[in-house]
Amino acid sequence: MTSTEQLRPGRMQAIGQNVRQISFWAENAAPIGLVALVIVFAILSPTFLTLGNIRAMLVAAAILVILAIGQSFVITTGGIDLSISATMTFGAIGFGLAFQAGAGFWLSALVAIVAGLLIGLINGLLIAKGKVTDFIATLGTLSVATGLALIVSNGKPITVTSDELLILTSGSLGIFGYPIILAAVIAVLAWFFMFRTRFGLHVQAVGGNEESAVANGISATRIRMAVYLISGGLAGVAALLLVARVGAAEPAINTQFLLNSIAAVVLGGVSLTGGKAKIVGPVIGALLLTALTNGLTLLGVSQFYQPLAVGLVVVLAALLTRFQKK
Repeated sequence: MTSTEQLRPGRMQAIGQNVRQISFWAENAAPIGLVALVIVFAILSPTFLTLGNIRAMLVAAAILVILAIGQSFVITTGGIDLSISATMTFGAIGFGLAFQAGAGFWLSALVAIVAGLLIGLINGLLIAKGKVTDFIATLGTLSVATGLALIVSNGKPITVTSDELLILTSGSLGIFGYPIILAAVIAVLAWFFMFRTRFGLHVQAVGGNEESAVANGISATRIRMAVYLISGGLAGVAALLLVARVGAAEPAINTQFLLNSIAAVVLGGVSLTGGKAKIVGPVIGALLLTALTNGLTLLGVSQFYQPLAVGLVVVLAALLTRFQKK
Protein backbone atom coordinates (compact mmCIF):
# COMPACT_ATOMS: atom_id res chain seq x y z
CA MET A 1 0.00 0.00 0.00
CA THR A 2 1.43 3.41 -0.98
CA SER A 3 1.79 6.29 1.41
CA THR A 4 -0.89 8.19 -0.54
CA GLU A 5 -3.37 5.34 -0.10
CA GLN A 6 -2.56 5.22 3.62
CA LEU A 7 -3.22 8.93 4.05
CA ARG A 8 -6.45 8.92 2.02
CA PRO A 9 -8.76 7.53 4.79
CA GLY A 10 -7.44 10.05 7.30
CA ARG A 11 -7.81 12.89 4.84
CA MET A 12 -11.38 11.87 4.01
CA GLN A 13 -12.21 11.67 7.70
CA ALA A 14 -10.83 15.18 8.25
CA ILE A 15 -12.87 16.50 5.34
CA GLY A 16 -15.97 14.82 6.75
CA GLN A 17 -15.39 16.43 10.15
CA ASN A 18 -14.99 19.86 8.56
CA VAL A 19 -18.22 19.45 6.61
CA ARG A 20 -20.05 18.41 9.78
CA GLN A 21 -18.67 21.43 11.59
CA ILE A 22 -19.82 23.78 8.81
CA SER A 23 -23.18 21.99 8.79
CA PHE A 24 -23.55 22.69 12.51
CA TRP A 25 -23.01 26.42 11.92
CA ALA A 26 -25.42 26.36 8.97
CA GLU A 27 -28.15 24.60 10.93
CA ASN A 28 -27.81 26.95 13.91
CA ALA A 29 -26.95 30.23 12.19
CA ALA A 30 -29.91 32.12 13.67
CA PRO A 31 -29.51 31.24 17.39
CA ILE A 32 -25.70 31.51 17.26
CA GLY A 33 -25.93 34.84 15.45
CA LEU A 34 -28.51 36.16 17.92
CA VAL A 35 -26.37 35.23 20.93
CA ALA A 36 -23.29 36.78 19.31
CA LEU A 37 -25.16 40.02 18.55
CA VAL A 38 -26.52 40.27 22.08
CA ILE A 39 -23.03 39.85 23.54
CA VAL A 40 -21.45 42.40 21.19
CA PHE A 41 -24.13 45.06 21.58
CA ALA A 42 -24.33 44.52 25.36
CA ILE A 43 -20.60 45.32 25.54
CA LEU A 44 -20.80 48.32 23.19
CA SER A 45 -24.04 49.82 24.50
CA PRO A 46 -25.00 49.88 28.21
CA THR A 47 -28.67 50.43 27.34
CA PHE A 48 -29.02 47.44 25.01
CA LEU A 49 -29.97 44.91 27.70
CA THR A 50 -32.10 47.24 29.80
CA LEU A 51 -35.65 45.99 30.40
CA GLY A 52 -37.10 48.94 28.51
CA ASN A 53 -35.02 48.29 25.41
CA ILE A 54 -35.63 44.53 25.50
CA ARG A 55 -39.37 45.14 25.66
CA ALA A 56 -39.14 47.66 22.80
CA MET A 57 -37.21 45.16 20.67
CA LEU A 58 -39.73 42.39 21.31
CA VAL A 59 -42.65 44.65 20.42
CA ALA A 60 -40.85 45.80 17.27
CA ALA A 61 -40.08 42.20 16.31
CA ALA A 62 -43.70 41.01 16.58
CA ILE A 63 -44.76 42.16 13.11
CA LEU A 64 -41.73 40.61 11.45
CA VAL A 65 -42.17 37.35 13.39
CA ILE A 66 -45.75 36.99 12.13
CA LEU A 67 -44.80 37.81 8.54
CA ALA A 68 -41.84 35.40 8.66
CA ILE A 69 -44.11 32.58 9.84
CA GLY A 70 -46.47 33.15 6.93
CA GLN A 71 -43.53 33.33 4.53
CA SER A 72 -42.16 30.06 5.99
CA PHE A 73 -45.26 28.12 4.96
CA VAL A 74 -44.99 29.44 1.41
CA ILE A 75 -41.24 28.89 1.08
CA THR A 76 -41.54 25.35 2.46
CA THR A 77 -43.56 24.51 -0.67
CA GLY A 78 -40.80 26.01 -2.83
CA GLY A 79 -42.70 29.24 -3.47
CA ILE A 80 -42.28 32.83 -2.35
CA ASP A 81 -44.69 35.64 -1.44
CA LEU A 82 -43.43 38.99 -2.66
CA SER A 83 -46.79 40.62 -1.92
CA ILE A 84 -46.71 40.06 1.85
CA SER A 85 -45.83 43.63 2.90
CA ALA A 86 -48.30 45.13 0.40
CA THR A 87 -50.94 42.73 1.71
CA MET A 88 -50.26 43.98 5.23
CA THR A 89 -50.66 47.57 4.04
CA PHE A 90 -53.90 46.70 2.25
CA GLY A 91 -55.19 45.06 5.43
CA ALA A 92 -54.22 48.12 7.47
CA ILE A 93 -56.15 50.40 5.11
CA GLY A 94 -59.11 48.03 5.29
CA PHE A 95 -58.98 48.29 9.08
CA GLY A 96 -58.73 52.09 8.95
CA LEU A 97 -61.65 52.54 6.56
CA ALA A 98 -63.88 50.13 8.49
CA PHE A 99 -63.06 51.81 11.80
CA GLN A 100 -63.60 55.25 10.29
CA ALA A 101 -67.04 54.07 9.13
CA GLY A 102 -67.94 53.16 12.73
CA ALA A 103 -67.45 49.41 12.52
CA GLY A 104 -65.65 49.17 15.85
CA PHE A 105 -62.35 47.49 16.65
CA TRP A 106 -63.26 43.80 16.33
CA LEU A 107 -65.22 44.11 13.10
CA SER A 108 -62.48 46.33 11.67
CA ALA A 109 -59.90 43.71 12.70
CA LEU A 110 -61.94 41.10 10.85
CA VAL A 111 -61.96 43.34 7.76
CA ALA A 112 -58.15 43.57 7.91
CA ILE A 113 -57.75 39.80 8.11
CA VAL A 114 -60.31 39.21 5.34
CA ALA A 115 -58.47 41.74 3.16
CA GLY A 116 -55.26 39.79 3.71
CA LEU A 117 -57.01 36.52 2.94
CA LEU A 118 -58.38 38.02 -0.27
CA ILE A 119 -54.88 38.79 -1.57
CA GLY A 120 -53.75 35.36 -0.43
CA LEU A 121 -56.65 33.76 -2.30
CA ILE A 122 -55.75 35.64 -5.48
CA ASN A 123 -52.14 34.50 -5.14
CA GLY A 124 -53.23 30.92 -4.58
CA LEU A 125 -55.57 30.91 -7.57
CA LEU A 126 -52.97 32.41 -9.88
CA ILE A 127 -50.23 30.02 -8.78
CA ALA A 128 -52.10 26.79 -8.02
CA LYS A 129 -54.90 27.03 -10.59
CA GLY A 130 -53.50 29.39 -13.20
CA LYS A 131 -49.98 27.87 -13.08
CA VAL A 132 -48.43 31.34 -13.00
CA THR A 133 -44.90 31.44 -11.59
CA ASP A 134 -45.02 32.44 -7.93
CA PHE A 135 -42.49 35.24 -8.46
CA ILE A 136 -44.57 36.85 -11.23
CA ALA A 137 -47.94 36.25 -9.55
CA THR A 138 -46.97 37.76 -6.19
CA LEU A 139 -45.05 40.58 -7.84
CA GLY A 140 -48.27 41.41 -9.68
CA THR A 141 -50.44 41.27 -6.55
CA LEU A 142 -47.86 43.43 -4.77
CA SER A 143 -48.64 46.18 -7.28
CA VAL A 144 -52.38 45.49 -7.17
CA ALA A 145 -52.56 45.61 -3.37
CA THR A 146 -50.41 48.76 -3.29
CA GLY A 147 -52.58 50.44 -5.91
CA LEU A 148 -55.83 49.51 -4.18
CA ALA A 149 -54.54 50.79 -0.83
CA LEU A 150 -53.65 54.13 -2.43
CA ILE A 151 -56.93 54.38 -4.35
CA VAL A 152 -59.36 53.63 -1.52
CA SER A 153 -57.47 55.88 0.91
CA ASN A 154 -56.82 58.66 -1.63
CA GLY A 155 -53.17 58.28 -0.75
CA LYS A 156 -53.73 59.71 2.75
CA PRO A 157 -53.07 58.08 6.14
CA ILE A 158 -56.17 57.21 8.13
CA THR A 159 -55.75 58.18 11.78
CA VAL A 160 -57.18 55.60 14.16
CA THR A 161 -57.89 56.26 17.83
CA SER A 162 -59.02 53.17 19.70
CA ASP A 163 -58.79 51.99 23.31
CA GLU A 164 -58.26 48.42 22.09
CA LEU A 165 -55.35 49.48 19.88
CA LEU A 166 -53.86 51.45 22.77
CA ILE A 167 -54.03 48.36 25.00
CA LEU A 168 -52.56 46.23 22.22
CA THR A 169 -49.61 48.51 21.70
CA SER A 170 -48.90 49.43 25.35
CA GLY A 171 -50.16 46.46 27.37
CA SER A 172 -47.75 43.81 28.61
CA LEU A 173 -47.13 40.87 30.90
CA GLY A 174 -43.80 41.73 32.47
CA ILE A 175 -41.34 42.56 29.71
CA PHE A 176 -43.50 40.80 27.14
CA GLY A 177 -45.78 43.22 25.35
CA TYR A 178 -49.08 42.01 23.92
CA PRO A 179 -47.78 42.15 20.32
CA ILE A 180 -44.98 39.64 20.99
CA ILE A 181 -47.35 37.47 23.03
CA LEU A 182 -49.71 37.39 20.04
CA ALA A 183 -46.77 36.54 17.78
CA ALA A 184 -45.68 33.77 20.17
CA VAL A 185 -49.17 32.23 20.17
CA ILE A 186 -49.19 32.27 16.36
CA ALA A 187 -45.73 30.69 16.31
CA VAL A 188 -46.85 27.85 18.61
CA LEU A 189 -49.95 27.20 16.50
CA ALA A 190 -47.87 27.31 13.31
CA TRP A 191 -45.36 24.83 14.76
CA PHE A 192 -48.19 22.50 15.75
CA PHE A 193 -49.83 22.56 12.33
CA MET A 194 -46.52 22.22 10.51
CA PHE A 195 -45.09 19.33 12.52
CA ARG A 196 -48.01 17.63 14.25
CA THR A 197 -50.71 17.48 11.59
CA ARG A 198 -51.20 15.79 8.25
CA PHE A 199 -51.50 19.21 6.64
CA GLY A 200 -47.96 20.15 7.67
CA LEU A 201 -46.64 16.84 6.39
CA HIS A 202 -48.33 17.51 3.05
CA VAL A 203 -46.84 21.01 2.89
CA GLN A 204 -43.35 19.58 3.32
CA ALA A 205 -44.06 16.77 0.86
CA VAL A 206 -45.20 19.16 -1.87
CA GLY A 207 -42.10 21.28 -1.38
CA GLY A 208 -39.79 18.28 -1.31
CA ASN A 209 -41.08 16.45 -4.37
CA GLU A 210 -44.39 17.57 -5.83
CA GLU A 211 -44.68 14.71 -8.31
CA SER A 212 -44.13 12.12 -5.59
CA ALA A 213 -46.59 13.91 -3.30
CA VAL A 214 -49.29 13.92 -5.99
CA ALA A 215 -48.61 10.24 -6.74
CA ASN A 216 -49.32 9.55 -3.06
CA GLY A 217 -52.71 11.25 -3.21
CA ILE A 218 -51.77 14.72 -1.98
CA SER A 219 -53.49 17.63 -3.71
CA ALA A 220 -50.65 20.03 -4.51
CA THR A 221 -53.22 22.55 -5.73
CA ARG A 222 -55.02 22.65 -2.37
CA ILE A 223 -51.78 22.82 -0.42
CA ARG A 224 -50.48 25.75 -2.46
CA MET A 225 -53.82 27.52 -2.12
CA ALA A 226 -53.69 26.95 1.65
CA VAL A 227 -50.16 28.29 2.22
CA TYR A 228 -50.87 31.51 0.34
CA LEU A 229 -54.08 31.94 2.33
CA ILE A 230 -52.06 31.47 5.53
CA SER A 231 -49.51 34.04 4.39
CA GLY A 232 -52.24 36.53 3.47
CA GLY A 233 -54.21 35.96 6.66
CA LEU A 234 -51.14 36.44 8.85
CA ALA A 235 -50.30 39.61 6.92
CA GLY A 236 -53.79 40.80 7.89
CA VAL A 237 -53.04 40.05 11.55
CA ALA A 238 -49.71 41.88 11.24
CA ALA A 239 -51.66 44.84 9.84
CA LEU A 240 -53.40 45.25 13.21
CA LEU A 241 -50.05 45.50 14.98
CA LEU A 242 -48.80 47.94 12.35
CA VAL A 243 -51.79 50.25 12.85
CA ALA A 244 -51.43 49.97 16.63
CA ARG A 245 -47.74 50.81 16.44
CA VAL A 246 -48.06 53.77 14.05
CA GLY A 247 -51.43 55.04 15.26
CA ALA A 248 -52.69 55.26 11.70
CA ALA A 249 -53.33 53.17 8.60
CA GLU A 250 -50.77 54.35 6.06
CA PRO A 251 -51.18 53.51 2.34
CA ALA A 252 -47.44 53.53 1.55
CA ILE A 253 -45.89 50.06 1.81
CA ASN A 254 -42.66 49.36 3.67
CA THR A 255 -40.68 47.02 1.45
CA GLN A 256 -38.24 46.44 4.31
CA PHE A 257 -40.83 44.13 5.86
CA LEU A 258 -40.86 42.05 2.68
CA LEU A 259 -37.09 41.80 2.48
CA ASN A 260 -36.71 41.07 6.18
CA SER A 261 -39.44 38.41 6.18
CA ILE A 262 -37.52 36.50 3.52
CA ALA A 263 -34.25 37.21 5.31
CA ALA A 264 -35.62 35.82 8.59
CA VAL A 265 -36.68 32.63 6.82
CA VAL A 266 -33.25 32.23 5.24
CA LEU A 267 -31.54 32.88 8.57
CA GLY A 268 -33.89 30.39 10.18
CA GLY A 269 -32.63 27.59 7.96
CA VAL A 270 -35.68 27.07 5.73
CA SER A 271 -34.59 25.87 2.30
CA LEU A 272 -35.56 28.27 -0.48
CA THR A 273 -35.96 25.26 -2.78
CA GLY A 274 -38.69 23.86 -0.54
CA GLY A 275 -39.23 20.68 1.40
CA LYS A 276 -37.47 21.73 4.60
CA ALA A 277 -39.74 23.37 7.17
CA LYS A 278 -38.87 25.34 10.28
CA ILE A 279 -40.87 27.67 12.49
CA VAL A 280 -38.61 28.36 15.46
CA GLY A 281 -35.68 29.21 13.15
CA PRO A 282 -37.47 32.01 11.27
CA VAL A 283 -38.80 33.39 14.57
CA ILE A 284 -35.24 33.59 15.91
CA GLY A 285 -34.15 35.04 12.57
CA ALA A 286 -36.74 37.81 12.96
CA LEU A 287 -35.49 38.51 16.49
CA LEU A 288 -31.90 38.60 15.20
CA LEU A 289 -32.69 41.15 12.48
CA THR A 290 -34.61 43.31 14.97
CA ALA A 291 -31.75 43.13 17.48
CA LEU A 292 -29.27 44.04 14.73
CA THR A 293 -31.24 47.13 13.71
CA ASN A 294 -31.86 48.15 17.32
CA GLY A 295 -28.21 47.73 18.31
CA LEU A 296 -26.94 49.74 15.34
CA THR A 297 -29.41 52.51 16.17
CA LEU A 298 -28.23 52.63 19.80
CA LEU A 299 -24.64 52.88 18.58
CA GLY A 300 -25.59 55.86 16.42
CA VAL A 301 -24.91 54.09 13.13
CA SER A 302 -26.58 55.88 10.22
CA GLN A 303 -29.76 54.27 8.88
CA PHE A 304 -28.07 54.24 5.48
CA TYR A 305 -25.73 51.50 6.72
CA GLN A 306 -28.38 49.35 8.41
CA PRO A 307 -29.73 47.72 5.22
CA LEU A 308 -26.13 47.00 4.26
CA ALA A 309 -25.55 45.17 7.56
CA VAL A 310 -28.78 43.18 7.18
CA GLY A 311 -27.87 42.29 3.61
CA LEU A 312 -24.43 41.03 4.60
CA VAL A 313 -25.91 38.87 7.35
CA VAL A 314 -28.46 37.36 4.95
CA VAL A 315 -25.86 36.66 2.25
CA LEU A 316 -23.69 34.88 4.82
CA ALA A 317 -26.68 32.83 5.98
CA ALA A 318 -27.53 31.97 2.37
CA LEU A 319 -23.98 30.75 1.80
CA LEU A 320 -24.16 28.61 4.92
CA THR A 321 -27.37 26.94 3.73
CA ARG A 322 -25.27 25.11 1.11
CA PHE A 323 -23.88 23.02 3.95
CA GLN A 324 -27.17 22.19 5.66
CA LYS A 325 -28.04 18.57 6.20
CA LYS A 326 -30.35 17.23 3.53
